[in-house]
Amino acid sequence: HPYAHLIDTLKDGSIKFFNPRKLGDPRYDKLPLSVRILLEEAIRNCDGFYTKEEDVQNILDWQQQQGKVEVPFSPARVLLQDFTGIPAMVDLAAMRDAVAKHGVDPNLVNPKCHTDLIVDHSLQIDYSKCAIQNAPNPGGGDSSNPNLHPSRSTPARPPSRGGSHCGVQRGSCSKTACSDPPTSSGRPVSVQQIENTPLLCPFHLQPVSEVEMALKNQEMELQRNKERLHFFKWCSKAFKNVNVVPPDVGAVHQVNLEYLSRVVHVSDGLIYPDSVVGTDSHTTMINGLGVLGWGVGGIESEAVMLGQPVSLTLPQVVGCKLVGSINPLATSIDIVLGITKHLRQAGISGKFVEFFGPGVSQLSAPDRTTIANMCPEYNATISFFPVDPITLKHFRKTNFTEEKLELLEAYMKAVSLFRSYEESLEDPQFSEVITINLSSMVPHVSGPKRAQDRVAVSSMKEDFQSCLNEKVGFKGFHISKEKQDIRVPFLHCGQEYQLAHGSVVIAAVISCTNNCNPSVMLTAGLMAKKAVEAGLVVKPYIQTSLAPGSGMVTHYLNASGVLPYFNQLGFEVIGYGCATCVGNTAPLPEAVVDAIKKGDLVACGVLSGNRHFEGRLCDCVRANYLASPPLVVAYAIAGTVGIDFEKEPLGLTSEGKEVYLRDIWPSREEVQHTEEDTVISSIFKDLRRRMEKGNTFWNKIECPDSVVFPWDHKSTYIRSPPFFSKLSKDIPAPQSIENAHALLFLGDKVTTDHISPAGSIARVSAAAKYLQSKRLTPREFNSYGARRGNDAVMTRGTFASIKLHNRFIGKPGPKTLHIPSTQTLDVFEAADRYQRDGTPLIILAGKDYGSGNSRDWVAKGPYLLGVRAVIAESFEKLHKNQLVGMGIMPLQFLSGQNADTLELSGKERFSVTLPESLSPRLQLTVKTSKGTSFCVTALFDSEMDVMVFQHGGLLRYVARTVVKNSLRPGPDATEFAP
Repeated sequence: HPYAHLIDTLKDGSIKFFNPRKLGDPRYDKLPLSVRILLEEAIRNCDGFYTKEEDVQNILDWQQQQGKVEVPFSPARVLLQDFTGIPAMVDLAAMRDAVAKHGVDPNLVNPKCHTDLIVDHSLQIDYSKCAIQNAPNPGGGDSSNPNLHPSRSTPARPPSRGGSHCGVQRGSCSKTACSDPPTSSGRPVSVQQIENTPLLCPFHLQPVSEVEMALKNQEMELQRNKERLHFFKWCSKAFKNVNVVPPDVGAVHQVNLEYLSRVVHVSDGLIYPDSVVGTDSHTTMINGLGVLGWGVGGIESEAVMLGQPVSLTLPQVVGCKLVGSINPLATSIDIVLGITKHLRQAGISGKFVEFFGPGVSQLSAPDRTTIANMCPEYNATISFFPVDPITLKHFRKTNFTEEKLELLEAYMKAVSLFRSYEESLEDPQFSEVITINLSSMVPHVSGPKRAQDRVAVSSMKEDFQSCLNEKVGFKGFHISKEKQDIRVPFLHCGQEYQLAHGSVVIAAVISCTNNCNPSVMLTAGLMAKKAVEAGLVVKPYIQTSLAPGSGMVTHYLNASGVLPYFNQLGFEVIGYGCATCVGNTAPLPEAVVDAIKKGDLVACGVLSGNRHFEGRLCDCVRANYLASPPLVVAYAIAGTVGIDFEKEPLGLTSEGKEVYLRDIWPSREEVQHTEEDTVISSIFKDLRRRMEKGNTFWNKIECPDSVVFPWDHKSTYIRSPPFFSKLSKDIPAPQSIENAHALLFLGDKVTTDHISPAGSIARVSAAAKYLQSKRLTPREFNSYGARRGNDAVMTRGTFASIKLHNRFIGKPGPKTLHIPSTQTLDVFEAADRYQRDGTPLIILAGKDYGSGNSRDWVAKGPYLLGVRAVIAESFEKLHKNQLVGMGIMPLQFLSGQNADTLELSGKERFSVTLPESLSPRLQLTVKTSKGTSFCVTALFDSEMDVMVFQHGGLLRYVARTVVKNSLRPGPDATEFAP
């Protein structure tokens, strides 16, 4: 090993490590700590092929080389969630078939990097409180004993005595309601008496094992996805280095934080920093614990799984200096969104962010992971918090033993990866420094369409009114003045209500973004407690839900005694996993939908997640706001976003006294005291128990012990994809594009949601027609995310978003113009015609093409539609890499040029001639059928990009490598090499 002389030891020589400090180079102590991790990995994995001594020297010379050179990075592990994990595993299963056809042992196709696959994106909200109102006794318990019914206090609407159901009154069961029954002592049971009975039915005070809705949703999840789970179970047995976490354990990023994160790895007596790449956009949360990690596409994750390093431009690192003191009323969400706005305005796309300064010490480890979670929103690669005493304090509360903590601290200090933020002399040198004053952070929400559009809560009412007035755009809805005051009456469960612009119809408390920060959820719970005690209620037509990221959240809400008050306001646990954020929302009551459509109302959803593109939660809910969990509860109680919390009350007590938000908002001291008393090590022990136990359904699944997967050709969930069809052993020559048509003519800000929807499958879509041809009913369609293992569904779902703006059509919708026939067709149907005619396709687009979540089908889908190139003004970097990874050319207009300046109608035919020898950042000429031409830049950033493109994509490159190396004699025959 070229750096064997850097090996050092700990614990009397029993633990070895590569110590970059032994280089004796003064530049090391000036490197940002995130770059020091890149350097250690390059030293450790220096093999002269994937990682060379030149790469080590380039990283060490970071001050001069940043942004100029490509360096390899081999993370310690890969993290997959099932939506993006299933296509990765399906591809590996198909690759086994492909290499077997060349006479190669399929057992050679295995992840070489440890891979964790968490099944968490399958949950849908089939059952909410209203959805099961006719089910027998959904709340559990026995209503026959009158002594077991607590008082309902004095709700704003008196309880019905005629056997009302939960759809009529929040907090009631399907059993006959009663009012103020006496206890055995003759006194009514007060609301306060239920606060310390977290494991009892909050309305009958009878023991319950689980929330009824959660059980029903989990049962539906397991039955609906049994084919996929069968495949996952086969993967866990067939592939080496694969660990599958079954459903109903927790959300991927939360399991990563609470269970999988190591900070350091110890393998075969060698210790080194933990690092991870993942296919979930929340992967960056792990940087809050000092673990380097970021999101990649499914194709890149497959490459890492198979031993290929990630190739990245040596990043510029922006130092974010935190100063000042945190406002007592500001939650971590306010801090997150405040920092998000500052960094987005700073223009740090594609850079690392590393936090330092005295303000960092005020942030708990959960605060840091919450902040790190949002870095995709300001387009940074990571937001890194180095390990410090606060990090160690956090791990003492979790599953780390003192022995492990001592080893962790000793190693991190030995290699200078441990920080003391009070010591300014330890501050490294950064590419640039941005200073943020924490005392300037005030409560905000974000919306109504984009996460970066923050609105101070104090200005919310005026801002929403301006959104009604503005033209349709990133914020505006363009509602005429005469229609802004319209109110539409409707009946729900026998009672009349009214909807107006700004009415809240979805309120989702989701702990995925805040799951690592109990203070935020506890603030919401304590506020719910005070609201119930004040007699406030949530209108029953509002679709409320509580989706904990894992059992840990439910555990501390139970232990703190606030869960019953969530329930009484209608926020009941619906299950564990991603739901509302990914569009898996149960239909709104028909009367509500009809009222919204009748008045053309801008109805609102409020959620505490981090994704809220227009129409994502529900087609008829146009305005969606991200808010902290307590504000979600507040807006649900208010029933509208058009409220000034400072001047207008949330509601009235039974005595007619006005109740303001400030009256029920818990103090910071209350929250901290509750957090200290409840968030303890037993919470993490409970998650470990759930992880190791699994669930009965998963444990009973049987699967074959075959080396290759036995594909079921009748399956509509799992299909062998055609990515390896006609796979040759040799690299084909570059294929020029001749007389291509434009499949789509798009504008700016085309997101991955537009390209590859993750929500429900519309009944009139091309994917629906396919599933109906397989004799499935709409109820059996499931979601696009659940069917990512079926290329036939996902190809038909590509560009199927109802919000897609195609300039060929002139209005939103999943349609395009088939240019030869001038017919308007579904995008898939048009592409299918072009492919039958042998016509290659391109896409024309504007700025920021491919922004948003990391999804592999945003590249796989266009590839299977026949798209050879995308010509755009600019690309989101991750999506650009995904296009290259599927053999699609990302071509960028020259500066100052676009489709409009070049007077392109999109109806021309386009030709691009490729030279025999390709190189990074090659300039090409595009010729059109009308005799004009223009130049574009092929966005191949490295020689690796060029090689992958020439192979026809990363999958074919890896498969050829397996075949070629298996035929090469010698002990390294199974290693991957070009």
